[in-house]
Amino acid sequence: MPINFGKAEFARSAGSAEQFLRDGLPQFAFAGRSNVGKSSVINRLLGRKNLAYVGSSPGKTTQVNYYLVDRRTYLVDLPGYGYAKVSRAEKERWGRLMERYFQEAPVTAGVLIVDVRHKPTENDWIMHSWFRDTGCPEIVVANKLDKLKKSEIEPALGLIRQTLELGEGDVLLPFSAGKGTGKEELIRLLNAAAEK
Repeated sequence: MPINFGKAEFARSAGSAEQFLRDGLPQFAFAGRSNVGKSSVINRLLGRKNLAYVGSSPGKTTQVNYYLVDRRTYLVDLPGYGYAKVSRAEKERWGRLMERYFQEAPVTAGVLIVDVRHKPTENDWIMHSWFRDTGCPEIVVANKLDKLKKSEIEPALGLIRQTLELGEGDVLLPFSAGKGTGKEELIRLLNAAAEK
């Protein structure tokens, strides 16, 4: 039976590896740069306006946030990286937290959110590599599609494919958190990953 992404509740924030949820339920890990609209993508997917925190300044997700979906799986909101105006020590703490998460978590699928308007950054590449190294399926979501003209979409997607070295079998999903474009396809892809 497909997962009902409209049935979600906040479960826990983990600021250290000891607080990670290890109850055996599958986890969909969402990652992305601080200003890429990750919280907006999550809220759109779950059909909620403000379940995941959307801040006026990037980098508000400083912990690993777990949302229980349909009482069957977790959507995991990982700390944003890159743009946040935080201390070096705090950035290093995030990095260590992420390493532990990827070593220990039962990741069913990774969702890497990138900005369709820009070439993926070195940090995007590192996160992409972490997902690949876990061996879990990865869905690259190219958000902010509504900000491009139609003629700009294919070249922009081509640059993302090239930069992240995506092959034929890799998933690159054009998405707009603002308009909802790509939502149903993302739900389908996550359900397919959960069934494997």
